[in-house]
Amino acid sequence: MAVTEPAPAVPSAVQANQRERRAGEGGALEGILRRQSLRESAARTYARSLPIVPVRARGLTIEGADGRRYLDCLSGAGTLALGHNHPVVLEAIKKVLDSGAPLHVLDLATPVKDAFTTELFATLPPGLAHDARIQFCGPAGTDAVEAALKLVRTATGRRGLLSFTGAYHGMTAGALDASGGATDVRVTRLPYPQNYRCPFGVGGERGAELGARWTENLLDDPKSGVPTPAAMILEPVQGEGGVIPAPDAWLRRMREITAARSIPLIADEVQTGVGRTGAFWAVEHSGVVPDVMVLSKAIGGSLPLAVIVYRSELDAWEPGAHAGTFRGNQLAMAAGAATLAYVRENRLADRAATLGARMLGRLQGLAAAHPCIGDVRGRGLMIGVELVDPDATDPGDLGATVPPADPALATAVQRECLDRGLIVELGGRHSGVVRLLPPLTLTDEQAEAVLDRFADALAAAERAHRPASPPRGKRPRTDTGPTGPSH
Repeated sequence: MAVTEPAPAVPSAVQANQRERRAGEGGALEGILRRQSLRESAARTYARSLPIVPVRARGLTIEGADGRRYLDCLSGAGTLALGHNHPVVLEAIKKVLDSGAPLHVLDLATPVKDAFTTELFATLPPGLAHDARIQFCGPAGTDAVEAALKLVRTATGRRGLLSFTGAYHGMTAGALDASGGATDVRVTRLPYPQNYRCPFGVGGERGAELGARWTENLLDDPKSGVPTPAAMILEPVQGEGGVIPAPDAWLRRMREITAARSIPLIADEVQTGVGRTGAFWAVEHSGVVPDVMVLSKAIGGSLPLAVIVYRSELDAWEPGAHAGTFRGNQLAMAAGAATLAYVRENRLADRAATLGARMLGRLQGLAAAHPCIGDVRGRGLMIGVELVDPDATDPGDLGATVPPADPALATAVQRECLDRGLIVELGGRHSGVVRLLPPLTLTDEQAEAVLDRFADALAAAERAHRPASPPRGKRPRTDTGPTGPSH
């Protein structure tokens, strides 16, 4: 597949007609964007930093109404495991539409639903799949998080919850309570291990171990003020938190700590699932089997679908305890089953691990020449580049100093990327992390094109943002491998 699928050569008269048509489309584009700003909520997000009007898409490529083509490394915030309009997804949707099957069935059993559930269970960690139940939720991941929280509270009779700093679990009330930006204290927050910005100032295995000891002490100290909770919820890789992979050994410790105290462990795999991190499910890197898995995004093959899968012993709900009108999205189930099967059969998780390591290596090489790159980290095709102000310092890990994040530079890089036909997202505590979430179908050629455009955009943004900065030599790095920090 070509990087941007260029149009064939055409006679000059036709080119003139195309230019005229695109000029008209450009005017229409401005009208669409203007009407959006007038009509849509002030809460809109992506539309502010990505002022484009997509009209066609295939694989990695989006074409805007103005005729420009973009390499999409946002992928619907990780939803598009196979990129835009993959043939197997379109065929699965078309098959349902042509069959005359009902498109809306509440939670009734259908052949499409049965096929999806069977394929999903075939991919689950064996320790969970053999004795699992599935709950189909509303169409968004945040509703699946709500369902998971309701489930464990019903099953345990407890109310409290353990979550982690930097977490993101959705935008509904309960999910926001468990996320890192919450202002309320009904949820107990624990330190999520980081290497670059270790909360204990030591980093590495020692920092992760201190976090685990803090968790154990909090749960066992009768004067901690934290009663035994209904569950612990965590992301195997924090996405919105800045693309921070949890150390495998630390994840195993969290599993040991929760299992020993009969605390259900919820793994939020909404963004990390379906091969994204180089394993089909991110918990598989550590061998951890959670009690509940929260799944959405890629499992719907680009259409809205969200479920929780959990141990049968937790299935204490009464009928209707968690319902919803749109739990039976037949098109999403068909597209999801096709996506799950394609990722599994074509070993795209392995491909994500290999290509992701290569991309991380090149980005780490780029960091050596750009002091504004503080850290490069990630797992598989979930990659983050943290941009910093190298002329300022904050207390950091390993007894050294770590520069503060530079969100203004990150915004400038995102804008320069868009100007070069590359769509990227920002994340992290201060929106200083440029995030790359390309589809798992990314080719070697496309990966090089993405990195070339990013490198060019970074250089341009750095020149404009900090023109007087003196050249800096190579700095000691805290990231040590292609799968993120060493712990």
